[in-house]
Amino acid sequence: MLRTQVGVTSTAVPQESVVRRLSTLDRFLALWILAAMGVGLALGALVPGLDSTLASVEVAGVSLPIAVGLLLMMYPVLAKVRYREMGRVTADRRLMAASLVLNWIVGPAFMFVLAWLLLPDLPAYRTGLIIVGLARCIAMVLIWNDLACGDREAAAVLVAINSIFQVIAFAALGWFYLQVLPGWLGLATTSADFSVTAIVLSVAVFLGVPLVAGFLTRLVGERRHGRDWYEGTFLPRLGPLALYGLLFTIVMLFALQGDAITDAPLDVARIALPLLAYFFGMFGVSWLLGSRLGMGYEKTATLAFTAAGNNFELAIAVAIATFGATSGQALAGVVGPLIEVPVLVALVYVALRLRPASPPDRKATS
Repeated sequence: MLRTQVGVTSTAVPQESVVRRLSTLDRFLALWILAAMGVGLALGALVPGLDSTLASVEVAGVSLPIAVGLLLMMYPVLAKVRYREMGRVTADRRLMAASLVLNWIVGPAFMFVLAWLLLPDLPAYRTGLIIVGLARCIAMVLIWNDLACGDREAAAVLVAINSIFQVIAFAALGWFYLQVLPGWLGLATTSADFSVTAIVLSVAVFLGVPLVAGFLTRLVGERRHGRDWYEGTFLPRLGPLALYGLLFTIVMLFALQGDAITDAPLDVARIALPLLAYFFGMFGVSWLLGSRLGMGYEKTATLAFTAAGNNFELAIAVAIATFGATSGQALAGVVGPLIEVPVLVALVYVALRLRPASPPDRKATS
């Protein structure tokens, strides 16, 4: 992984040097992701019944192969977290307050506005996008943050907070944005029932399991061999597993949903427009806010990626459980990672380009 190779203290390293020192896997990640998308679509098209076979076994409402990929993807990143430094993160009220506002007020409201402005004639897709806006990222954001050399401990804390809020607030926010707010504005309302149990199970499996595994790995590894061995020898060997897990997840996701994507290319393009506006808009606003608050590069990057990313696995599971696997709402969720993955990979490079010009953390230097 980028941060392991470059080093935690490399904030002054020029962008060109950072890119040169990346592994082949990291340096050409965008190409590998595009290739994984292509492989997934080809598998879905060329292997009859593959989608039904892969979807026949589920874990927390998600296909077993995708569940395995998610766990493989998250475990190495969470094994890198320095859990003893978590108190430093939670003590930063700027970061905590900014993240809560961006994730649970700005993000859902922004997606609601975009969905109604750009999809006024497509209620199913519009509803699917609103559900996506409510599902705050708890998985892939750890990958993007790590590649951008963000604050790993801060990312883990913000992901945990998003998970807790997801359990508490997802159903209520769904009711508000699909029924209450449209009614106030004189717009069409959508009825939907959300399973709190399904949300709790999803968070427990896809965050809880790798979080516990990562914590125990660091605890045991440092006790037996020391921190120098753990971070200098073990983590560089473990790190690539996260990106392999990411690529595997993308292949499986697109193999499962390939027909829905290839059968409706114009619909996919319509859904993509608000998603593109959302990702770039949330990232830009979050970056400006982090810079304005003087958070420094690492925390600003973490704030931006955690605000811009979404939990498409949860959104897809909710859409399928509520509206059906062949619904427009489910298709909107499926298009999400098709757009999110390459866009956030591009934003990783944008963040790294901005890194040399980013001021230091005002609080750390005061």
